[in-house]
Amino acid sequence: MLFVVIEHYRDSDPLPVYRRVRAQGRLMPAGVKYGGSWVTEDLARCYQVMECQDRAALDRWMASWSDLVTFEVVPVITSAQAQALVAPRL
Repeated sequence: MLFVVIEHYRDSDPLPVYRRVRAQGRLMPAGVKYGGSWVTEDLARCYQVMECQDRAALDRWMASWSDLVTFEVVPVITSAQAQALVAPRL
């Protein structure tokens, strides 16, 4: 399963997040694969692509950051998967 995870830094302050990453790493549980991230220019939000077979593993990862970040999680599919879904209707 693929997810776009949108992190909203509490108080729009990314420093506590970056400090924890520097000290402890990403805190990824087994089964969660980090696919990349992009941060808004104002440093208020981070967009990440995450992959896992079990949503519960993603929830465990988010729980380890919930004191510093609020999350939006959007399940997504690849463009190739979307093309396959719409192909019969074209």
